[in-house]
Amino acid sequence: MLPTIAIVGRPNVGKSTLFNRLTRSRAALVADFPGLTRDRHYGQAHWGGRTFLVIDTGGFEPVVKDGILREMARQTEQAIAEADLVIFLVDAREGVTPQDHTIADKLRRSGRPVLLAVNKAEGLPRERAGSEFHELALGEPYPISSSHGDRVRELIDEALDMIGVPYPSDDSGSESDDAWDETLPPAEADEASDAAVGEVPAESAAPVKVAIVGRPNVGKSTLINALLGEERVIAFDQPGTTRDSIYLDFDYQGQPYTLIDTAGVRRRGKVTETVEKFSVIKTLQAIEDANVVILLLDAQQDISEQDAHIASYILEAGRALVVGINKWDGLTADQRETIKRDFDRKLGFLSFARHLHLSALNSQGLPTLMKAVAAAFEAATRKLPTPRLTRLLQQAVERQQPPRAGGGRPKLRYAHQGGNNPPIIVIHGTALASIPQSYVRYLENFFSEAFRLEGTPLRIQFNTGKNPYVTSKR
Repeated sequence: MLPTIAIVGRPNVGKSTLFNRLTRSRAALVADFPGLTRDRHYGQAHWGGRTFLVIDTGGFEPVVKDGILREMARQTEQAIAEADLVIFLVDAREGVTPQDHTIADKLRRSGRPVLLAVNKAEGLPRERAGSEFHELALGEPYPISSSHGDRVRELIDEALDMIGVPYPSDDSGSESDDAWDETLPPAEADEASDAAVGEVPAESAAPVKVAIVGRPNVGKSTLINALLGEERVIAFDQPGTTRDSIYLDFDYQGQPYTLIDTAGVRRRGKVTETVEKFSVIKTLQAIEDANVVILLLDAQQDISEQDAHIASYILEAGRALVVGINKWDGLTADQRETIKRDFDRKLGFLSFARHLHLSALNSQGLPTLMKAVAAAFEAATRKLPTPRLTRLLQQAVERQQPPRAGGGRPKLRYAHQGGNNPPIIVIHGTALASIPQSYVRYLENFFSEAFRLEGTPLRIQFNTGKNPYVTSKR
């Protein structure tokens, strides 16, 4: 098992910035607002050939008795319990606060090794930056700068030495030492977004990434916790509890998955705070990054225009989809019929996806949900043989020819697969630019039914060849 380091501290001391530097990613939200991180967030880090896990936590306020801040404190306490060592991050610019003393007392009682890191120390003399933090009685303070990388390598070397993480015998990681002081890579370079999708042997299969999206307070975090069998993300009866997108790994029937818990997407008129804008961006990025999306709806609320907007974005992104209608167990028979009619009227364009009735709180319908997710992923990544595609294209044209345009009729000659997740079928022929959208939809439905591609949209692309008998004008 990989050694684990948890980063804790009061709000807005730079925990997520340090997490991003250690994992060389931009996975955690970072902005000058306290309380951005609310759940514990895991990432893998490599240093000098040594590999370890890092846990980013929410602002630690252990004296709060109830509400969302107490739930955040519980998440941090769980991270401390899971960690082999804790980095306690404080703020050199603000100095020691009463809350720092409270957290220090909590950490001493935990029995975990602790390193005291004094952040935002750039430009300050080393002795001055750490001097007053000796009163926390947690050993020698380490002045660092999470944003600039100053002394981060020294801190991590000490942390890994304290918990006995050995260097590899071949020193294969020594080449990466200088990378710790480099600026963070752009989000587009994150290797996690390049995970291969397709049919791979079960023993070497890459995790299937499943994003759970929907309006605030429909039960996304509750569903995540039910699937994992533990309380890994905060489920709290307050819209907007989740602000970041949290990536969580688990296995189901031998297949590795990565669940992505996303922030609730609000109507554009309500997205006013910078933090809320970050959350929307993170959710849209999660949809793009996912192999399969679970669109979660609340059966006890009307299907809204915002639900349709989210569904449209998923469809535009071409992601495999399963629709989960949550809180179904609390409805009467009449209410269930009303929801079904409302769904058909407002979200009828999602007919390619399975619609399942769930109760995340009571863990009802979860096996069926995961079976549908697996089927949608299989359909989205299926190989479509060229000979069969061409035969089916001929059958589709025989059944219904494309309409004439300009005195002639487009000729559809052969087809092949151009990509997957979503499946893309490239059709070659002549005069294809004049084919109307109604006929494109006919072809999409024809191929989807022929290959039984339940759970994934399908794309048609046309490639018009040059007519060799037409001479160019001179």
